[in-house]
Amino acid sequence: MDTNKILSASTYFSILFAPFILPIIVYFLTTDKGVKYHAKRSLISHIIPTIFFVFLMLAVFANFSPLSYSGDTTNMWSSMTTALIFIGLYTLINIVLFIWNIVQGIKVLRHDV
Repeated sequence: MDTNKILSASTYFSILFAPFILPIIVYFLTTDKGVKYHAKRSLISHIIPTIFFVFLMLAVFANFSPLSYSGDTTNMWSSMTTALIFIGLYTLINIVLFIWNIVQGIKVLRHDV
């Protein structure tokens, strides 16, 4: 099997063991354009959940303000609903990107995409 295919596939499979480290190392150390292409794609797919997690935390903590609790539970329930929706979306995005990375790694090993 070709070394470049294994290296390209390992950047996708790195979601299992080193999501950011391996694609960055491969991207900067390799000279092959195809491997760089796959390393960049896998790095972007590993960064997307992290960016969404930051937005999730901002949304959750912006909705919960414990110092302004007035006894009205309507605001609390809407905040909890918003938090649960964002957590559900975050989980869905993580599952989809996890499966996508595994599928892309297998595609690279079978034939170059």
